[in-house]
Amino acid sequence: MTTRRSRGDGGLHWDEQRQRWIASVTVGYTPAGKRIVKRASGKTKTEAKAKLKEIIRDYEDGLAIAPGNYTVANAVRYWLEHGLSGRSPATVTMYHTYADKHVFPALGARKLRDLSVEDVDRWLASKTDELGTRSLKLIHGILNRSVKSAMRRDMVKRNVVDLCDIPDGRAGRPSKALTLTQALAVLAEAEKSGERIRAYIVLSLLIGARTEELRALLWSHVVAYDAERGAWLPVADAGWDHEEFAIYVWRSVRQKGDTKTVKSRRSLKLPRRCVEALRLLWDMQQAAREKAGERWQDTDLVFCTRTGTPVTAHNVRRDFRKVVEAAGLTGREWSPRELRHSFVSVLSDSGVPIEDISRLVGHSNTVVTETVYRHQIRPVIMQGAAAMDKIFGS
Repeated sequence: MTTRRSRGDGGLHWDEQRQRWIASVTVGYTPAGKRIVKRASGKTKTEAKAKLKEIIRDYEDGLAIAPGNYTVANAVRYWLEHGLSGRSPATVTMYHTYADKHVFPALGARKLRDLSVEDVDRWLASKTDELGTRSLKLIHGILNRSVKSAMRRDMVKRNVVDLCDIPDGRAGRPSKALTLTQALAVLAEAEKSGERIRAYIVLSLLIGARTEELRALLWSHVVAYDAERGAWLPVADAGWDHEEFAIYVWRSVRQKGDTKTVKSRRSLKLPRRCVEALRLLWDMQQAAREKAGERWQDTDLVFCTRTGTPVTAHNVRRDFRKVVEAAGLTGREWSPRELRHSFVSVLSDSGVPIEDISRLVGHSNTVVTETVYRHQIRPVIMQGAAAMDKIFGS
């Protein structure tokens, strides 16, 4: 005769359909009064009871237990569906594309609780000949955030992805900057071109704004200092008959309109060459507004189409490369973002301290400037030698 199990030991029964022993026990109740039941299965009674004891022990220790059939693909799909709120449609599409192409085929079928550091390391290493370092960071980030999301939902005990180093990927196109001679040639050709691309190139090269910041620049953020009123006023109110002008770099074309970081919000005084380029663009835009009539869309954008709509990155890249070609360079080898690199390079070569350059380009600290623009920063540090020559003589 079978002995009845003691109170609190739970139940043990044979599941004919699964052909396995099922051990179960009630470990508590939800706030709604529903029982919380933990179950385990095994080919034998002993195996089922041993698994149940392990589950109960982890439950009492506050550890998460991943369902046996919960895979990496389940975790990634959940994060893609619930973890991308506030991102632009283009960003969401990019994440889905990288997950479909790189994460699911290699790791999707792996049970999440069985995913190991070795699995992730081998996966990333297999991608080094195919992807650049930035793309490797992106696919690692997708998996890392997905597993973190699963941890918060008690689907897995720990995040093994966070323990993995990201290897260097395939070498990409090295960043570069215009020399002073090349920069002067590009400026000369820009000033022979249309008002929009002229102003875009002049501002990019002379104030170092990001291309995403310039495309979102508003006329209300182009200001002149009115000496009579003692205030900075938008040029629409103050006009162009003033000595000092500035722009507020407070926006970008990102999803929420914010700049890349908090430190990226900055106000920059404009060189005279920038002021002249903007004044010509203002006059051209007023004429375009009258010509467009009812078709004009009042977006207040500095860089817009003939009907006031935002310009795209493709519009800028196409016009920029025409100017670069006219300056004697190969257009396809240059992109608008490298005008910002050139800004850093020209200032560094002119002896401007790295701290000042960092503030001008909107970096949080000089480490970011030196890391991102390491090829554009003058490598020779001269202050020590100059001081020693002064102290000890030559």
